[in-house]
Amino acid sequence: MIDGVVVTPLRQILDERGKVMHMLRNDSSVFSSFGEIYFSCIHPGAIKAWHLHKKMTLNYAVVFGEIKFVLYDDRKDSSTRGTVQELFISPESYSLVTVPPMIWNGFKGLGTKTSIVANCANLPHDPSEIERTPAFNSIIPYDWNIKHR
Repeated sequence: MIDGVVVTPLRQILDERGKVMHMLRNDSSVFSSFGEIYFSCIHPGAIKAWHLHKKMTLNYAVVFGEIKFVLYDDRKDSSTRGTVQELFISPESYSLVTVPPMIWNGFKGLGTKTSIVANCANLPHDPSEIERTPAFNSIIPYDWNIKHR
């Protein structure tokens, strides 16, 4: 587990009409402030990676579909520097992943349908505070291909 990354199991309330999927409340221990909420849709097999935010904290939940969410800690003073963390998130494993600033992250769409990833960020989007690098590079030691174990 990468230092500062928090995975919080989330509650779903189901009945014969459908369900309610909780995500984040202002009294949660991981909530700091509200910046914006957006939804990122990703097709099966597509990869949206890599990026890091210099100031923004991310709060991701997958409300439809399934993703492989990968994080990489390259912070110079971190006790988990060099650690790769891989999570599989979906409504079946419904959780909130809180990602602090300066952690590289990205995700890959799994399954057969377009997945919907919700993000409740603590700051509004600002292109000057984000860094990007291609999904396949030598900087981050991760292979996005399927691993048969």
